[in-house]
Amino acid sequence: MLADCGAAKRSIVLEQFIFSDDDFGKKLIEVCAERAAAGVKVRFLWDAYGSFTFWGSNIVSELHGKGIRLVFWKTLVPAYTSVPNIRSWFLRNHRRTLVIDEQIGYTGSICIRDNMKDWRDTNARFEGPVVAHMQYAFDRMWTRALKRRQLTAPRLPRDPEFSYVTNFPAPGKRRMYRALVEAIRGAKSYVYLTTPYFVPPHRLLRVIRLAAHRGVDVRLLLPERSNYYSVDLGAQSFFRTLLESGARIFLYPNTDGRIIHGKTAVIDGEWATVGSLNLDNVSLLYNFEANIVATDPHFAEEVKEHFMHDAAISKEVNKAEWKSRFFIERLPEIAIRLVRRFL
Repeated sequence: MLADCGAAKRSIVLEQFIFSDDDFGKKLIEVCAERAAAGVKVRFLWDAYGSFTFWGSNIVSELHGKGIRLVFWKTLVPAYTSVPNIRSWFLRNHRRTLVIDEQIGYTGSICIRDNMKDWRDTNARFEGPVVAHMQYAFDRMWTRALKRRQLTAPRLPRDPEFSYVTNFPAPGKRRMYRALVEAIRGAKSYVYLTTPYFVPPHRLLRVIRLAAHRGVDVRLLLPERSNYYSVDLGAQSFFRTLLESGARIFLYPNTDGRIIHGKTAVIDGEWATVGSLNLDNVSLLYNFEANIVATDPHFAEEVKEHFMHDAAISKEVNKAEWKSRFFIERLPEIAIRLVRRFL
């Protein structure tokens, strides 16, 4: 990412949920500032909630002085004057997109914060026609953040094997959610899912269970412990029904606090995705998300290899042991069911 930004000749755009100006953040700003001084157009779009460490700072004017334009997605403090405004504040921009010269694109699960640098993340670098779609998606979010009239869709080049699929928190526009459901519904051999947060809506849970019931090899890779205890409980509250359907669950070890944070799926070696989408209600229903979806078999095989490697060092949940736990152990999972639709 640093090398590609350092070689930029025309433009750099960075869409990020979490950005901190610690070690890596400072390096990225320095590289982009150097390119901005050379005439490169640099734009940053950060979510105000995810990048809350800048609240009350002069970061916008400081970056402007370096030739970098920064816009925050939504405010950190909701307006309490009306219900629609409060609801709108809740709809965060969770995407992570970097595009250089409209020729090179990155997306995945990486956040720009040093205390997350050792997490197990998955990011992918792309060249080719799909990058134009990544740039256009960024430009749409940029104009939306500035409350300007939306862009007229240009004629974008087609890429038969790679698509940049967005997820808008509105009926009919949750395209990535729909694409994932349809891919699992059509699975014949295997479904391998990696996510740090697993609190699925009923529709997604149902297609996962149905796939396992019909003999598809369904495996979920989750962290042993994420950075949200309530979300971990939410995930665990689904373990029994998943295990009874025939799905297998693997828990990635938290060695030295190293959380698995990647967001990937690979199905039958024919369909794979990498991006920002978590498999929880907040991400699927309420956030702005974006993933690369690929039908390229080489890409799918690489995603599968990552999954198999991570699963091999993880602990599989034993169905008999999970079902035989004492009631007191299961009580927090029972209690969390009251609020898991909000997780």
